[in-house]
Amino acid sequence: MTTSDAGGAPEPDVAAGAEAETQDFTELRRRRAELLESINELEQALASPLPGGQMRWVQGVSAALFELSNDFRDHLELTEGTNGLYGRVIRTSPRLAHQVKRLTEDHAKLIELIAELLTRVGSAAVSFARGDAIVADMDEVRDHGTILIGALARHRQRGSDLMYEAYSVDIGGQD
Repeated sequence: MTTSDAGGAPEPDVAAGAEAETQDFTELRRRRAELLESINELEQALASPLPGGQMRWVQGVSAALFELSNDFRDHLELTEGTNGLYGRVIRTSPRLAHQVKRLTEDHAKLIELIAELLTRVGSAAVSFARGDAIVADMDEVRDHGTILIGALARHRQRGSDLMYEAYSVDIGGQD
Protein backbone atom coordinates (compact mmCIF):
# COMPACT_ATOMS: atom_id res chain seq x y z
CA MET A 1 0.00 0.00 0.00
CA THR A 2 1.39 3.36 -1.01
CA THR A 3 0.73 6.35 1.18
CA SER A 4 0.87 9.91 0.01
CA ASP A 5 0.77 13.39 1.41
CA ALA A 6 -2.05 15.84 0.71
CA GLY A 7 -0.53 16.72 -2.67
CA GLY A 8 -0.59 13.12 -3.85
CA ALA A 9 3.19 12.66 -3.84
CA PRO A 10 4.54 9.48 -2.26
CA GLU A 11 5.76 9.92 1.29
CA PRO A 12 9.57 9.87 1.61
CA ASP A 13 9.80 6.54 3.50
CA VAL A 14 7.64 4.78 0.87
CA ALA A 15 9.65 6.28 -1.99
CA ALA A 16 12.91 5.39 -0.21
CA GLY A 17 11.68 1.81 0.27
CA ALA A 18 10.82 1.48 -3.42
CA GLU A 19 14.19 2.92 -4.40
CA ALA A 20 16.00 0.50 -2.06
CA GLU A 21 14.05 -2.42 -3.52
CA THR A 22 15.00 -1.35 -7.05
CA GLN A 23 18.66 -1.18 -5.97
CA ASP A 24 18.35 -4.64 -4.43
CA PHE A 25 17.03 -6.06 -7.70
CA THR A 26 19.80 -4.33 -9.62
CA GLU A 27 22.38 -5.89 -7.28
CA LEU A 28 20.68 -9.27 -7.57
CA ARG A 29 20.81 -9.10 -11.37
CA ARG A 30 24.49 -8.06 -11.29
CA ARG A 31 25.49 -10.90 -8.99
CA ARG A 32 23.34 -13.34 -10.93
CA ALA A 33 25.20 -12.37 -14.10
CA GLU A 34 28.55 -12.83 -12.32
CA LEU A 35 27.54 -16.28 -11.10
CA LEU A 36 26.42 -17.28 -14.60
CA GLU A 37 29.74 -16.05 -16.00
CA SER A 38 31.58 -18.18 -13.43
CA ILE A 39 29.47 -21.21 -14.31
CA ASN A 40 30.23 -20.69 -18.00
CA GLU A 41 33.94 -20.31 -17.28
CA LEU A 42 33.96 -23.57 -15.33
CA GLU A 43 32.12 -25.31 -18.15
CA GLN A 44 34.68 -24.03 -20.67
CA ALA A 45 37.60 -25.04 -18.47
CA LEU A 46 36.18 -28.54 -18.00
CA ALA A 47 35.64 -28.91 -21.74
CA SER A 48 39.11 -27.72 -22.74
CA PRO A 49 41.37 -30.35 -24.30
CA LEU A 50 43.77 -32.22 -22.05
CA PRO A 51 46.50 -33.63 -24.32
CA GLY A 52 49.75 -31.74 -23.98
CA GLY A 53 48.42 -29.41 -21.33
CA GLN A 54 47.55 -31.43 -18.26
CA MET A 55 48.82 -28.88 -15.78
CA ARG A 56 47.28 -26.03 -17.76
CA TRP A 57 43.96 -27.93 -17.69
CA VAL A 58 44.15 -28.47 -13.91
CA GLN A 59 45.06 -24.81 -13.36
CA GLY A 60 42.24 -23.59 -15.61
CA VAL A 61 39.62 -25.75 -13.91
CA SER A 62 40.96 -24.81 -10.48
CA ALA A 63 40.90 -21.08 -11.24
CA ALA A 64 37.36 -21.27 -12.65
CA LEU A 65 36.18 -23.30 -9.67
CA PHE A 66 37.68 -20.85 -7.15
CA GLU A 67 35.97 -17.97 -8.94
CA LEU A 68 32.68 -19.87 -8.92
CA SER A 69 33.13 -20.64 -5.23
CA ASN A 70 33.65 -16.95 -4.44
CA ASP A 71 30.64 -15.88 -6.51
CA PHE A 72 28.52 -18.55 -4.84
CA ARG A 73 29.63 -17.30 -1.41
CA ASP A 74 28.48 -13.81 -2.48
CA HIS A 75 25.17 -15.35 -3.58
CA LEU A 76 24.75 -16.93 -0.15
CA GLU A 77 25.35 -13.59 1.56
CA LEU A 78 22.85 -11.84 -0.71
CA THR A 79 20.15 -14.45 -0.22
CA GLU A 80 20.67 -15.84 3.29
CA GLY A 81 22.63 -13.03 4.94
CA THR A 82 21.43 -10.82 7.75
CA ASN A 83 19.39 -8.64 5.39
CA GLY A 84 19.07 -11.37 2.77
CA LEU A 85 16.45 -11.64 0.12
CA TYR A 86 15.05 -14.91 1.43
CA GLY A 87 14.18 -13.40 4.81
CA ARG A 88 12.48 -10.51 3.08
CA VAL A 89 10.51 -12.86 0.84
CA ILE A 90 9.26 -14.81 3.86
CA ARG A 91 8.29 -11.58 5.67
CA THR A 92 6.37 -10.19 2.68
CA SER A 93 5.04 -13.49 1.26
CA PRO A 94 4.94 -16.19 3.94
CA ARG A 95 3.25 -18.55 1.47
CA LEU A 96 6.64 -18.88 -0.27
CA ALA A 97 8.45 -20.21 2.81
CA HIS A 98 8.58 -23.74 1.37
CA GLN A 99 10.28 -22.49 -1.80
CA VAL A 100 12.77 -20.52 0.29
CA LYS A 101 13.47 -23.62 2.38
CA ARG A 102 14.12 -25.63 -0.79
CA LEU A 103 16.53 -23.01 -2.11
CA THR A 104 18.34 -22.95 1.23
CA GLU A 105 18.62 -26.75 1.10
CA ASP A 106 19.99 -26.39 -2.44
CA HIS A 107 22.69 -24.13 -1.03
CA ALA A 108 23.89 -26.85 1.35
CA LYS A 109 24.01 -29.39 -1.49
CA LEU A 110 25.77 -26.97 -3.81
CA ILE A 111 28.40 -26.18 -1.16
CA GLU A 112 29.05 -29.94 -0.86
CA LEU A 113 29.33 -30.33 -4.64
CA ILE A 114 31.76 -27.40 -4.88
CA ALA A 115 33.89 -28.81 -2.03
CA GLU A 116 33.90 -32.27 -3.60
CA LEU A 117 34.94 -30.88 -6.96
CA LEU A 118 37.71 -28.84 -5.34
CA THR A 119 38.97 -32.06 -3.73
CA ARG A 120 38.90 -33.92 -7.04
CA VAL A 121 40.77 -31.13 -8.83
CA GLY A 122 43.36 -31.23 -6.03
CA SER A 123 43.73 -34.99 -6.52
CA ALA A 124 44.28 -34.47 -10.23
CA ALA A 125 47.00 -31.90 -9.46
CA VAL A 126 48.70 -34.34 -7.07
CA SER A 127 48.56 -37.09 -9.71
CA PHE A 128 50.12 -34.76 -12.25
CA ALA A 129 52.83 -33.69 -9.79
CA ARG A 130 53.72 -37.37 -9.23
CA GLY A 131 54.04 -37.81 -12.96
CA ASP A 132 50.94 -39.97 -13.27
CA ALA A 133 48.53 -39.63 -16.15
CA ILE A 134 45.50 -37.71 -15.00
CA VAL A 135 43.03 -38.97 -17.59
CA ALA A 136 41.01 -40.95 -15.01
CA ASP A 137 41.10 -37.96 -12.62
CA MET A 138 40.07 -35.69 -15.46
CA ASP A 139 37.04 -37.86 -16.23
CA GLU A 140 35.97 -37.74 -12.56
CA VAL A 141 36.44 -33.98 -12.42
CA ARG A 142 34.45 -33.51 -15.62
CA ASP A 143 31.66 -35.83 -14.43
CA HIS A 144 31.35 -34.06 -11.08
CA GLY A 145 31.71 -30.66 -12.71
CA THR A 146 28.82 -31.46 -15.03
CA ILE A 147 26.69 -32.50 -12.04
CA LEU A 148 27.56 -29.21 -10.29
CA ILE A 149 26.74 -27.12 -13.35
CA GLY A 150 23.38 -28.86 -13.77
CA ALA A 151 22.54 -28.38 -10.09
CA LEU A 152 23.46 -24.69 -10.31
CA ALA A 153 21.29 -24.22 -13.41
CA ARG A 154 18.28 -25.75 -11.63
CA HIS A 155 18.93 -23.64 -8.53
CA ARG A 156 19.19 -20.44 -10.54
CA GLN A 157 15.87 -21.20 -12.25
CA ARG A 158 14.14 -21.92 -8.94
CA GLY A 159 15.54 -18.66 -7.56
CA SER A 160 14.28 -16.76 -10.56
CA ASP A 161 10.85 -18.37 -10.16
CA LEU A 162 10.77 -17.39 -6.49
CA MET A 163 11.62 -13.77 -7.16
CA TYR A 164 9.01 -13.56 -9.90
CA GLU A 165 6.34 -15.11 -7.69
CA ALA A 166 7.24 -12.89 -4.73
CA TYR A 167 7.69 -9.58 -6.55
CA SER A 168 6.47 -10.08 -10.13
CA VAL A 169 10.00 -9.16 -11.17
CA ASP A 170 11.86 -11.03 -13.87
CA ILE A 171 15.49 -11.08 -12.76
CA GLY A 172 16.43 -12.68 -16.06
CA GLY A 173 18.76 -15.43 -17.09
CA GLN A 174 21.57 -13.04 -18.04
CA ASP A 175 22.35 -15.22 -21.06
